[in-house]
Amino acid sequence: MTRAAPAPRGEFVDLDGRRMHVVRAGPDGAEPLVLLEAGSFGFSADWAEVQAQLAALGVRSMTYDRAGLGLSDPGPAPRDSHAIVGDCERLLEAVGETGPFILVGHSMAGLHLHLFAGRNPAKVVGLVLVDAVTPTVAADVAVRQGAAQYQRLARLVAWPRMNVVLRALSPWGEVLQWETTVAQAAAAGPLDPKWPVVVITAGPAPMYLKPRAIQADPAWKARRGYVENVRKASHASLVGRRYADAVVRAIEFVRKDAA
Repeated sequence: MTRAAPAPRGEFVDLDGRRMHVVRAGPDGAEPLVLLEAGSFGFSADWAEVQAQLAALGVRSMTYDRAGLGLSDPGPAPRDSHAIVGDCERLLEAVGETGPFILVGHSMAGLHLHLFAGRNPAKVVGLVLVDAVTPTVAADVAVRQGAAQYQRLARLVAWPRMNVVLRALSPWGEVLQWETTVAQAAAAGPLDPKWPVVVITAGPAPMYLKPRAIQADPAWKARRGYVENVRKASHASLVGRRYADAVVRAIEFVRKDAA
């Protein structure tokens, strides 16, 4: 006898006729809400351990699968940051989440959260950037060269005659919009210095090297903040069970400072 597949965590929300997958955890009514945004190629499952630890501390959180990722339906092109942040804003409205928010983003999500913060400053109380890209990091020459190579690969995969399965499973549409997304995030202006900011980095590279030093800059410019380097973590493994405590610790710092 075949066993039925377990029901996915969370709920499905209709967004402009599209089904979007949202996962909320923690006690009802607890504020601020921790809004967790995955990086490129990531989705809500990346934050499962962080959400579990936060719930145990009485902290409420929400994450979701961006359009075309995880269990969410695809969205209209282009999948630039305006489209992604617009989806996030409408999702929050649809589920009745009005803020305040602590924004937590991994990798490329740093750009989306920068734009979200610029568009919704009255709803933001702090940020945690998890080995994240910021507009200043994205402007670094070495990062721009790496992003250009990434985009060339994305264009190859998106070519109609390439492997159909690989194209279907990969969020290449977001990667192809890298330059536009960077420009949109930069146009949002700097983060408000009154927000507490924690920057978490992965790997053994010293903090004085670029772009590592640039990556830490939002924490140094904030009224309150710190930088933690998890030397044994990789960019991908920093979000997951093994190093979730570093992310939770950062969220708790921001939450208490914003209280």
